[in-house]
Amino acid sequence: MATAPTGQSARREPELAGQTVVLIGGSAGIGLETARRARAEGADVILTGRDPEQLKRAALDVGARGTAAFDATDSAALERFFNGLPDPINHVMVTAGGPKYGPLLEMDSDEVRDALSDHVVLGLEVARSARAKMRPEGTLVLMGGTGGRRIVRGLGIAAAATAAIPPFVAALALELAPVRVNLIAAGFVDTPLSASLLGDQLEARRNELRTTLPIGRVVGPEDVAALAVHIMINTALTGATFDIDGGQQFVS
Repeated sequence: MATAPTGQSARREPELAGQTVVLIGGSAGIGLETARRARAEGADVILTGRDPEQLKRAALDVGARGTAAFDATDSAALERFFNGLPDPINHVMVTAGGPKYGPLLEMDSDEVRDALSDHVVLGLEVARSARAKMRPEGTLVLMGGTGGRRIVRGLGIAAAATAAIPPFVAALALELAPVRVNLIAAGFVDTPLSASLLGDQLEARRNELRTTLPIGRVVGPEDVAALAVHIMINTALTGATFDIDGGQQFVS
């Protein structure tokens, strides 16, 4: 006769125990929430960002093992950071950076180059700098979006930039193997960044999404964090793009 499991034996073991997760852009929003989720799964976390004070608060919030304040788009600073890590790491997630919008004909050549290449260049520089420190079973997780997939007047170069990232991630996954590379493509996520961009229009946008999204609620940073940690844990995933927008792209 089978016996019921005791509370001790039924308890699930944390799935990132003994692993280290680096969050590039981890002082707020999706990055910070992913750090919190990774800590709950037993990982040590290292946070980076531009603002030392904000990083200090974030580190205390999640119990981070360490922090580093620098601009992630500075390739020399990025290289120094990874070279300075004393121990190997398992996973890196990049949430720094964001999309650029605006009428095409009002952008100069440098702005177009930046808009098209920012995410790709940042992802590539992180991969180059982190590679020597990453364990073979590790993961590089990059962030993209679903909103730019629609060709809409006013979004400008965003659609082209959005389209470039998934094939870049797939190609990078082949070159960086056995380290895995994946992309999270998010729609609207209710973060401090979204609040700062929308200002007094934030609540109206939330209400609109609550009534139109198939899931009936707004996507939060904890939703993206859960997906990011799953990608880190599931060692069969590489070269893929994972949408998380509550169905926004189908009803917008």
